[in-house]
Order: sequence, then structure tokens, then C-alpha cells
Amino acid sequence: MSALAKRTTPYLWSARGFIAPGVIIVAVLLYLPLLWTTYLSFTAYDGLGDPQWVGLANYAEMFDDPDFLGSLGNTLLWVVGTLVIPVGLGLALALLTWNLPGGVWLRLPFLIPYAISGIGVGLIWSFILSSNGALDQALGFFGVDETPRWLVDAPLNTVVMIVAASWQGIGVNALLFTIGLNSIPKEPLEAARLDGATGGRLFGSILWPMLRPLTTVVIGLSIVASLKTFDIVLGMTKGGPGRASETLALTMYKETFVNSQYGLGSAIAVFLTVVTMVASILYLRQQLSKKNEI
Repeated sequence: MSALAKRTTPYLWSARGFIAPGVIIVAVLLYLPLLWTTYLSFTAYDGLGDPQWVGLANYAEMFDDPDFLGSLGNTLLWVVGTLVIPVGLGLALALLTWNLPGGVWLRLPFLIPYAISGIGVGLIWSFILSSNGALDQALGFFGVDETPRWLVDAPLNTVVMIVAASWQGIGVNALLFTIGLNSIPKEPLEAARLDGATGGRLFGSILWPMLRPLTTVVIGLSIVASLKTFDIVLGMTKGGPGRASETLALTMYKETFVNSQYGLGSAIAVFLTVVTMVASILYLRQQLSKKNEI
């Protein structure tokens, strides 16, 4: 062993000692539950007794269940809706209030809902959208007697829940985009304005390309959050009527903790985990490839 290796060995062991608690915590709280859930997905287990190995039976049952396919469709609708509304409106709000005197105060009302829990948001919007609720009464005041059944008819109930989630998420997205806009160097902006670039041309040529790294993060977080949507749906419709507005996360919860089918619930959890990982990897790989092309 060289003299350099002898001198660095004690420091390496010291470094390993410092990171060991973190590694142990991650292993105990993340990897072990994941491995246990994966094992349960191949078993029939009701929470009592010992799990019975059934192979791929839970996965076959999952894909044969029309309610699961409906939950999958609702989850995909959530992905699209939360990309279009909160991300798009958050970007628009950031652009409209950027460099505007008092812009921070204009963004503040949109940021406050982010401090409310998902269940709280669901309860607030349930009060607004329930039959003869605040919205129906407001429309009735203006002479509208026939109003949609906001939380009953599918897929309308999923759409209005996406609107509720967007109300919560617009402000934080606007804040992130504002941070990105403020980090753009002034020299390219001034040069573009001198060349006559304003409005849409300035946005497409300068602002949007420079916002791409931050946009990648915002969209990535939005995709992951929408795939595991649970609390707002539980607070507003509980997945109803019937199971018409369930998402994959809510279906997983019901199968596991309501129906006591831990094996089937674990199979849905594994499927949701794989979908989230694949979507994240594909999206990030696509964005990184575009960055390398530039």
C-alpha cells in the first residue's frame, strides 16, 4: 500500500461513518418497505396470517378490473390537466407580474392556497361545488337555474378537481418561474430589445430558451405529483360516485386499507411506482438530449 493510500484510509473510514446513518435511514424507511410491498404484490394477503404466494395473479386481476382501468384513465387526465392549467397559468402570471412594480403583491394571493393541505383544498371546493353550494347559488342569483352536477357526473368531476388542484398550484409555479426570470442576465434582454424584439418574439427567442432548465424541473414535479394524486380526490368525491373519479393512488388505498386486499393494493402500488419512474426517466432523458443538441 502506498504512503498516500495509508494516509487517506482513516479519512475514508471517517467519511463512511458520517454517511452510514443516512444510508441506514434511507434503507429502513424507503428500500425495505419497497421490497416488502413488491413481495406482497405476488401474494394473497388480508393482513392476517401469512401471505400466500400467487405469482402474477394480482397483476392479472388488476388489468382485468374495469375500475382499475378507469382509475388509470383518470390519472392520465390528471397528468394532462395539471400540465396545462397550473404550469401554463403559473408561467403566464410570472410573465405578467415580472418587473412590474408591486408584482410580488399581485402574486401573493395566488401563493396563499399552496399553504393549505390537499384535504383542506378539497373541503373548500366541495363547499363551492356541491349541489346547491356556493357556485350554484351564485349562478342562481344571475338567473341560471339548471347547473351541472359538478361532483357527480364523470368526467366533469375529475375536471373540476383538476381546477381545484390548479388553484393550489398556480402560485408556487409562478414563484418558480419568477425566480427563473430574475436569474436571466440583463445583457441579452437589452440586446434583444434594441433589435426590436418585444412581446411574443422576446419570449420565444430569449425568455423561453433561458427558462428551459427551470421548466424541466417544474414540469417534472407536476408529472410526479399528478401521478400520485390522492388527497384532493379523497376530500372532494372520495372517488365517487361509485368509483368513477378514482385515481391510481386512491384505488391503491381502497384496495389495501378498505377492502383488506393487501396483495392487490401492493400490485397497484408497484405499478404506480414503475409508471412514475418510467415517466420521470423518459421526460428527463428527452430534456437532457435537447440540452445536448443545443
